[in-house]
Amino acid sequence: MATAEIVVKRRRMHPGQIRLTSSKARYRVAMFGRRWGKNVVAEDEAMTRALNGQAVGWGEPSYKYLLEPWRDLCSRLRPAAKHISEQEKRIELVTGGLIEMWTLDNPDAGRSRAYDHFIVNEAGIVRGLMALWEQAIRPTLTDRAGSALFLGTPKGRTHDFSLLFAKAEGGGDWEAFRGPTAENPYIPRSEIAAAKRELPPAIFAQEYEGIPADDGGNPFGLDAIRESVGELSTDPVVCWGWDFARAQDFLVGVGLDRLYRVAAFHRWQLKPWGESKALVHQLTKAPAWGDSTGIGDVIVEDLQRMGTPMQGYKFTPASKQQLMERLAAALQQGLVKIPDGVMRSELESFGFEYTAHGVRYSAPEGLHDDCVMALALAVYGRDQYGHIPAPPGPVVNDDDTHPGFDFAQAERKRRFLGYEEEAPRGWRNKGPAVRLEDE
Repeated sequence: MATAEIVVKRRRMHPGQIRLTSSKARYRVAMFGRRWGKNVVAEDEAMTRALNGQAVGWGEPSYKYLLEPWRDLCSRLRPAAKHISEQEKRIELVTGGLIEMWTLDNPDAGRSRAYDHFIVNEAGIVRGLMALWEQAIRPTLTDRAGSALFLGTPKGRTHDFSLLFAKAEGGGDWEAFRGPTAENPYIPRSEIAAAKRELPPAIFAQEYEGIPADDGGNPFGLDAIRESVGELSTDPVVCWGWDFARAQDFLVGVGLDRLYRVAAFHRWQLKPWGESKALVHQLTKAPAWGDSTGIGDVIVEDLQRMGTPMQGYKFTPASKQQLMERLAAALQQGLVKIPDGVMRSELESFGFEYTAHGVRYSAPEGLHDDCVMALALAVYGRDQYGHIPAPPGPVVNDDDTHPGFDFAQAERKRRFLGYEEEAPRGWRNKGPAVRLEDE
């Protein structure tokens, strides 16, 4: 009697995915935008090879990334499975093939195994990828002259994934692939268009087009941060941003002048809350915005009862994303000026991670982001007032023929007022152009 046929279901692939799977290169490095369909390719290759009797290794950055493809593979391959080990994350098939899954936060992943093929998924966020490839994964392919596939979205030009991509572009046994999210016909074009409008260009290029950003995971741009550094302004503070400390964090207040320059900066830790609130009240004489998330809600309410001119700003994933994107735009436009030191350091170490719910912004584990939050709140507060005219009085060094004329400040003011054309000499003082400040 003939044995009943075993049917394993596979997902239909779009042309971009077929282009990748059709390659005959031994080593492929594939850099794509989010939701391009990398998991579909990885699962298809793993199932096809294992059903043909091959041994396949699969690596993910950590356990949380491993779970979804593991469950999907188990579900699809169960009709052809001889043994499935949940503990070892190993699927043995009746064809003699097998799939083993590993977390790549273990530097010995796959060591002593022999594979026909190894898949590295989410390669853009695997730490020490090059060392893992050279010391752990590549040796597993020696016995069987195996192949490898690296899949992921890039995280900066200096990450090992980008270095492997550059190697693959050199040809030989290697081949490089790149594709945008738009190549996936199942993603609504309206969503991609909305992301392009909402995200900074470098983030959109990296997350949706698979093009590594020069600054990796920094949303502000390291060049923009460096160029924003200047002396603390001596002009009056027109608005404040306050981030309230939690646990070992710092309580930080940032005051901006009318031209978005930091004019006041206060940071302290481990004061009793009563003393801290009294100091915030004493310092805050201009309108202020404070983090009212969690315990911050009570603090803002207490300060309001004390007569502090403060409004609460509640952080949600969406509101925090909007806040960070506005700060990124202000820094990249040269609008904001900050003092050197801890504020600059926090901006430079700040990062983002793209998730299914949007861009998640945060400091690296073990570091602080209190200055970034306070600065972003201050920029948000300053935006609420639009153009604030300069106080009346004589104009000092406002003629660009004067030796002390501040060209950098003139450029910042030109950008602030929105004029892109070249302004005439002495334009802030003379003729009809003066009236344009009020528009």
